[in-house]
Amino acid sequence: MSRISYFTDMEKSVVTANFLKRGWTSATSDEDWNFYWANTQTCRSLFSAESSYRLGDYQMINHFPNHYELTRKDLMVKNIKRYKREQDKERETRERSQFNLEFVPVTFVLPADYNLFAEEYRRCPTCTWIMKPCGRSQGSGIFLVTKLSRIKKWSNEGNSASSFGRHAAVQSSAIGGGGAQPTAPPRESYVISKYIESPLLIGGKKFDLRLYVLVTSFRPIRAYLFRRGFCRFCSAKYDRSTHQMDNMLVHLTNVAIQKQGDDYNPHHGGKWSVDDLLFYIASLRGSDAADLLWQEICWVIGHSLKAVAPMMLSDPHCFECYGYDIIIDANLKPWLIEVNASPSLSTTTNTDHFLKLSLIDAILNVVLPPDGVPNAKWNKRPSAEALRGWIVLIDEEAKVGSAYARQNKANKAKSSRSDVSRNK
Repeated sequence: MSRISYFTDMEKSVVTANFLKRGWTSATSDEDWNFYWANTQTCRSLFSAESSYRLGDYQMINHFPNHYELTRKDLMVKNIKRYKREQDKERETRERSQFNLEFVPVTFVLPADYNLFAEEYRRCPTCTWIMKPCGRSQGSGIFLVTKLSRIKKWSNEGNSASSFGRHAAVQSSAIGGGGAQPTAPPRESYVISKYIESPLLIGGKKFDLRLYVLVTSFRPIRAYLFRRGFCRFCSAKYDRSTHQMDNMLVHLTNVAIQKQGDDYNPHHGGKWSVDDLLFYIASLRGSDAADLLWQEICWVIGHSLKAVAPMMLSDPHCFECYGYDIIIDANLKPWLIEVNASPSLSTTTNTDHFLKLSLIDAILNVVLPPDGVPNAKWNKRPSAEALRGWIVLIDEEAKVGSAYARQNKANKAKSSRSDVSRNK
């Protein structure tokens, strides 16, 4: 086998350890490479119109050129709304109740959609809303809103940096986070979403799911769900009262925020495995309810990928491991909150380290051809052995056998069963 070289601009031990285990060598910045584990900004620069770089058949990289169609909050919502309109139009003469695509909270982009948001706000003036900067991560700049007057002030000023940027920074400082920037770029866009006020609680605490989804192609879609996802818990008990509205330790599960709290547990990191969660739900509401929840999560992820597929540049040199964040409400309905292009590979516990080390190994097993040599021309049909640790989420060529396809079929007959199972 010829010498294989890798290059990375993000030094994470779980990544480089897997490269070295395969006998790969590190390339310098002026050397050629076979496999590039890049950050998103590097990938954008590499594929930009100004770049003269052209990838060879012997090279692979870990992002699609326009991954942001799914991972930028405003574009994700835009693409899913478009997809829903298209699906509704196709099903105008069919029973829409059997094909419910309402899996993202009601969301608007500000300042562009302010009038639409105000109309929705007046329909439910007691609702809580959550505002997030479109282009930031790790909980930076997020805050809750209940008063339309505060949004009006922000909209009239026409500059999120001047009002809400400072507000978010003050909140982050109050909990010792420091995540929000004291100043933000002019005209920074935010999304504002209806807050899920009745989340499923365990031990009185809010949590979300972090699931890893590997996509090797968007045309046709080939996507795999890593079996070892986990739950991220808040360190403070959930409290809907207004005096806790600014306490992000109650409302946001991001580790970057939670680790600043006094009650954060560094030994387990405030995490549960997905298997533990499903076992817990089965013990309280029955195995059918737990099975149905997992099927619906797979279904949500599958439709989110189908929503962005027409927009994606499905370059054969590329693959992507997305970090999906999903919240489950008290009725066991899964809600897609956001998708991350570069889910954190930092590790806070021994369990966390082993999980992410295994994740990178499993990704390489799938994206590389059987001989282990990067090759953009291979057919991307991994063996059953290579797929150990993954669920075939959606495979548009195979169709039969994917989790998404099974749930799509089940949706046509599950409406009444779903209601019964959730209320057990």
